[in-house]
Amino acid sequence: MRTRLYSAVAIAALLSTPAVAQTVASPPSETPPASETASPAPTPGIAIPDTGLTLTSTAAASSDYLFRGISQTRNRPAGQGTFDLAHESGVYAGAFVSNATFLGNPYNDTRQELDLLAGYRFTVGHVSLDVGYIAYLYPDQSKPPGTQLNEYQEVALRASSQVTEALKLSAAINYSPNFFGRSGNAYYVEGGADVSLPLGFTAFGRLGYQWIENNARFGTPDYLWYGIGVQREIVLGVTLAVGWYGTNISQSECAPVADRADTGQKICDGRVLVTLSRTF
Repeated sequence: MRTRLYSAVAIAALLSTPAVAQTVASPPSETPPASETASPAPTPGIAIPDTGLTLTSTAAASSDYLFRGISQTRNRPAGQGTFDLAHESGVYAGAFVSNATFLGNPYNDTRQELDLLAGYRFTVGHVSLDVGYIAYLYPDQSKPPGTQLNEYQEVALRASSQVTEALKLSAAINYSPNFFGRSGNAYYVEGGADVSLPLGFTAFGRLGYQWIENNARFGTPDYLWYGIGVQREIVLGVTLAVGWYGTNISQSECAPVADRADTGQKICDGRVLVTLSRTF
């Protein structure tokens, strides 16, 4: 789950950038079944009287923080929170916070990630659309002269449709004019499916592809990632999600450190991800 919680469960996994740059830090993760774009309208939320506004928050604890298949915490657990303030007109603003730990030089000392989101949700026929903006910020990162900033922005378009009572399909596309670690233009596409199962279970699958202009600066080649799993509310509104996530990046291609003859990092490896989340 991106475990970046931007979605119904997380803006809750909405949507999620990899800690992989050679000398910079990396962006966020996934929280199943989370999409990597502007966030789907969360529920249930607290209505603010006489304003047309609804405030929704999600708290999550996860065995890792994955963003587009890559660990943002060096394979360690993550605690995350998502906040979404939506107007009945469809306009929304929100934030996502998580711990993060990056690889690389001494200035990759980030321990927190803060993402700011804004956008507009609307419906055309049976398709729900979300046009959004995401700013990925690392407030405590050291920024001495001559080092690269990791912060970046994306614009995103997400579409979803309840095809049948049991099947929901989604698609997303993101663009950044200067991706994580100043790695240039970047494009991201994703498709997903959620299937309602008996006994309150939901099966989910996600498949995404990331293009990056300056791969050497980012720390990996262009790559594909995938995730598949199941989730279910277990008690008092708490949802348990368990999934398998992976990429097609070999260890030798995964954020090798330029001044050291290592064999790459394990943050791109396949893994089981377990997440507990609660939306208020």
